[in-house]
Amino acid sequence: MGTPQDVRWTEAGEERSARWFSERGEPPKCVVAADGRMTPDNAYGLAREGTALLWRGDFADARRLLGELKVRADQALGRVSPSGTSAEAFRQYRQAQSERVRVLGMLLLPFDRNSVIPLPGAPDVQQAFTEAYGPADEPFVVSLRDVLQVLWAHDQRRKGFEVPALGDRIYPHFGVFTPVRRDEYLDLVAAAPLPSRTTAFDIGTGSGVLSALLAHRGVKRIVATDQEPRALACARENLVRLGLADRVELLQADLFPPGRAALVVCNPPWVPGQPASLEERATYDPEGRVLRGFLSGLAAHLEPGGEGWLIISDFAEHVGLRPRSDLLADFDASGLRVVARTDARPKTPRTADSADPFQAARAVELTSLWRLAVR
Repeated sequence: MGTPQDVRWTEAGEERSARWFSERGEPPKCVVAADGRMTPDNAYGLAREGTALLWRGDFADARRLLGELKVRADQALGRVSPSGTSAEAFRQYRQAQSERVRVLGMLLLPFDRNSVIPLPGAPDVQQAFTEAYGPADEPFVVSLRDVLQVLWAHDQRRKGFEVPALGDRIYPHFGVFTPVRRDEYLDLVAAAPLPSRTTAFDIGTGSGVLSALLAHRGVKRIVATDQEPRALACARENLVRLGLADRVELLQADLFPPGRAALVVCNPPWVPGQPASLEERATYDPEGRVLRGFLSGLAAHLEPGGEGWLIISDFAEHVGLRPRSDLLADFDASGLRVVARTDARPKTPRTADSADPFQAARAVELTSLWRLAVR
């Protein structure tokens, strides 16, 4: 989470502070204590102005207040009506979404050491927070929204998700992308013809699911990279449990490992833009850095006759953020040619959600596996 920071406030005439736990940046500069006497309208007004609320009442009341804040934030978001599906309309909507995330993150909970919430009716979150952040040896403060995200991730880690092509389950960790809602790309990887079963690189491995699929298909040696220690730990745990760890080398790296491979696979974030929250980091790629880095470096890491598999959605094309011509020009500039492309429709309910202002784009969206080779 970067350099540790403190959140500071005044309560009962005393200056107080605690460690700030957040994936979202700096702590709020203004914090006031709040409890069940705080009305939803007052809470929403303070949150919009930049004042965070450190909750001192029942945990259940905090959940209810967050629900009220969400209603008001959703109403404000609904008043932003993008005109068409232009890039500017999408950016305006994203700005409104970022403001919604900021406001909902202003309701804070106190934690004692060992990740205990000292509020009436609070759940036991020790295991979930230890999984996410490691042992806590001092008090800290975190937003209720983040607490719920940690609990959701803990539940996903406990249950896992089924990967039919593996005939088994993958168990994601907190902060690691999991294709629970968007798994159509796994079927594409499972069905595409392998150029070789000798070596493969899995760029940005995340949970390790693509490495597991490739090993399951008979690839003998795989090097999987990721920048995030959380992702590498998650991938290692999954591969060990699946009995595939001896076939996959995990390496902390930005994009490529040293050397060349017969197959290089990458599933980068699909939409150019700035993520507004931790869970959006797997979707939004600031300035397309990961996509362009993969394409520009691919030729230098492919063995003769090898292929690079780019897995990407065309949603960005349908909202005017990245025209298809730009993607094809990047292929050409990187010395690559298209061997073949296979497509799949997303399996998400959002494609039929008429309340989504970009439902028309989602209804025609395709996820594609581009098979690329050196020209």
